[in-house]
Amino acid sequence: MRVELEAAYVLHARAYRETSLLLEAFSLQHGRVGLVARGVRGARSRTRALLQPFQPVLLSWRGGGELATLSGVEAAGPALALQGERLLGGLYANELLLTLVARDDAQPALFAHYQALCAALAAGTPIEVALRVFERDLLDALGYRLLLAQAADGSPLQAALRYRYVADEGAHPASGVDDGVPVAGASLLALGRGELADAAARADAKRLLRAQLERLLNGRRLRTRELARALLGGARGEPATSSIPEGAHRR
Repeated sequence: MRVELEAAYVLHARAYRETSLLLEAFSLQHGRVGLVARGVRGARSRTRALLQPFQPVLLSWRGGGELATLSGVEAAGPALALQGERLLGGLYANELLLTLVARDDAQPALFAHYQALCAALAAGTPIEVALRVFERDLLDALGYRLLLAQAADGSPLQAALRYRYVADEGAHPASGVDDGVPVAGASLLALGRGELADAAARADAKRLLRAQLERLLNGRRLRTRELARALLGGARGEPATSSIPEGAHRR
């Protein structure tokens, strides 16, 4: 198989042999792909700088199986200069894609959501809002859409009511069930709109999405969570507060 000039982002790169890289990329029409980039670590290579996270690229490759061979790369726009917690947020999203999205499964809608996340992080959108919306859209793409307009019984959600959100069922009035994630109706509606303007809605959304992602991660540890804790809390000698859900972890 030969693919030419496919819109993509590199999610992760690591050294391979003396001058090569092993890449995990997320592409528009082919989903997540594994690639070998031969010779790009050499002193004369001009492509190494393009094979970085948050650099939109056009990738060409040949071959199939677990690893195809990179045959070309072009910049598709300027690299995003993410720093601090915004960089951690982007790396967290990358790790979610690496962990939860199968290889060679085309996800053009999810690719668009990832592009929107990168743009939001670069543009200064509140990081908690950007990440919660991406997590919502990721769950949707993976077949675990949250019901954010109606309750489990089909009735419209009421902003003034308290609910408990039960996986695979939806939101039940809080007085009627004991399990599930406690959440305000107003927070569910706000998450559906992608407008988490107040702290209570952001906290509810983080707790709800964390619970849904935990089911899919199934005990696997996300390194970005541990890095966020170390950088945001450890450096100050106090517990970290982060936009990355504390329960998300990877083995």
